[in-house]
Amino acid sequence: MTPFLRALRPHQWTKNLLVFAALLFSKHLFEPEPFLRAFLAFVAFCGLAGAVYLWNDVADVEQDRLHPKKRKRPIAAGELSIRTATLGAVALVALSLSLAFWLEARVGLCALLYLCLNLAYSFGLKHVVILDVLSLALGFVLRALAGGLVIDAPVTEWLLVMTLLLALFLGLAKRRHEITSLGEGASSHRAILAEYSPYLIDQMTSVVTASVVTAYTFYTLSPETVQKFGTAKLSWTLPLVLYGIFRYLYLVHQKDQGDSPTDLLLTDRPLLATVALWVILVIAIVYTAHGAATPLGVPR
Repeated sequence: MTPFLRALRPHQWTKNLLVFAALLFSKHLFEPEPFLRAFLAFVAFCGLAGAVYLWNDVADVEQDRLHPKKRKRPIAAGELSIRTATLGAVALVALSLSLAFWLEARVGLCALLYLCLNLAYSFGLKHVVILDVLSLALGFVLRALAGGLVIDAPVTEWLLVMTLLLALFLGLAKRRHEITSLGEGASSHRAILAEYSPYLIDQMTSVVTASVVTAYTFYTLSPETVQKFGTAKLSWTLPLVLYGIFRYLYLVHQKDQGDSPTDLLLTDRPLLATVALWVILVIAIVYTAHGAATPLGVPR
């Protein structure tokens, strides 16, 4: 893999699979046209994510060189020049935004907001306690929202709330790992870490964890959901959600992992199997129930 492609961190693009959430729950997952539109939106957000990673690495090149893992990144290691990375990021932004606006104006707006939010994070918000993790979580919400807009399907408040809470859960776990793994040198690598402590993050994580489980339980059992899908069996997926969350907390607290949620998901077999089983079970329940597919608007 070339240094430029590695700098785009393609393994991190799995986060953009959130674009397919609305497609899945609207019962149009296996229809060619909606799937293609969602896939193109996924491509657009992958391009933007890659550009953001390039800009982040350019901005943090000196700090990354002090980090035991990040110093191996292409820009920090000197394998990719800052000029090439910057020009590549600009090209990716132009192509990705053009694709997003071509798909749908509102999708383009979500993509633009996503880009602006990430730039605000890179050059300011990452230095503001609490707002740093909130801004990252909102980036996930924008991706979920774009996934509904691109196929002209209504995006429920449940999806947006659970996306926000789950993203906060992962973001806080990452902050905790950074503090514990870097020790006394944590604040020299990332100044904002001086504002956090393992105890504070554990308290915040407890609140968010309970909120995720409560919101998901209420969603699966709500009369609105039961009426929409024609079944209450979505609650059967709750044990998988509980196991996945507990497994992640175990890996963060007992195995000192969590610096990259994506890497953890792709390398921990029990966690990967849990997510795969959840997806399979949701598809089996939703697509075999008697509820009708969500009507889609006329694509623009």
